[in-house]
Amino acid sequence: MKTVAFSVNDSKPAAPAVRDRLVSLAQRCGLTVVEAGGASPDVVVVLGGDGTMLSAVHRFPGIPLLGLNLGSLGYLASVEETHFDDAIRALAEGRYGVSRRTALTVRGVNALNDVVVSRGVTGHAIRLHFSVDGKPVTRFVADGLVIATPTGSTAYSLAAGGPVLMPASQSFVVTPVCPHALSSRPLVLKDDVRMAVTVEVREAGDEPAVFADGRQVCTLAAGDTLEIAKSSATVPLVELDAVNPYAVLTRKLGWSGSSIRP
Repeated sequence: MKTVAFSVNDSKPAAPAVRDRLVSLAQRCGLTVVEAGGASPDVVVVLGGDGTMLSAVHRFPGIPLLGLNLGSLGYLASVEETHFDDAIRALAEGRYGVSRRTALTVRGVNALNDVVVSRGVTGHAIRLHFSVDGKPVTRFVADGLVIATPTGSTAYSLAAGGPVLMPASQSFVVTPVCPHALSSRPLVLKDDVRMAVTVEVREAGDEPAVFADGRQVCTLAAGDTLEIAKSSATVPLVELDAVNPYAVLTRKLGWSGSSIRP
């Protein structure tokens, strides 16, 4: 690895000073620092939180990303500030791997984390007929529906009561948001299925919106069918050799009583 670029969330007060320090360190370690968005670097170092990481995923498709956490939780930007210098040295010395994360595709847009169907401006619950590989599964009556990758299972889906999926699990999780039936539970599916959601709309304003990684893709009218499937593209994320993914979960979720080390 020879070239690196830095993508920074400048709204973080500490970000500019941290970037300048890490740029200097990278150069001293023998790395060539290029402008983000210019020449194609070997790795983009992302300084910010998970939102900054998701923006970088769409800004730098196909380029490995290393997330340095200046946010709060930081599942994607998982390297904490005390380890920033070690992370730059690891890049320079080749002590890292690249995890190719599964993404979803909806209406020609890819999503690393999730595809969300959310209720319309009336605030009424939405009614969604959900099918898998052309076979009817259920009818959700809920405030929304989250279809998440393993990477995104620790985001909105987790907040809505979904399970944590490990990156290599080759699965998706379908999680209703505030369902109107106690029997509506998260559903884990193999990631080679094709999912479809067909919408019931009762009145104007009920039209649900569709989001991919938090960016609106479209709205759905009555009878519209939305197809969601595994994308042919993957998202390369840098994983440092010393990082234990279970330790990251333990730290970020605040699990207690664990002896797992990073």
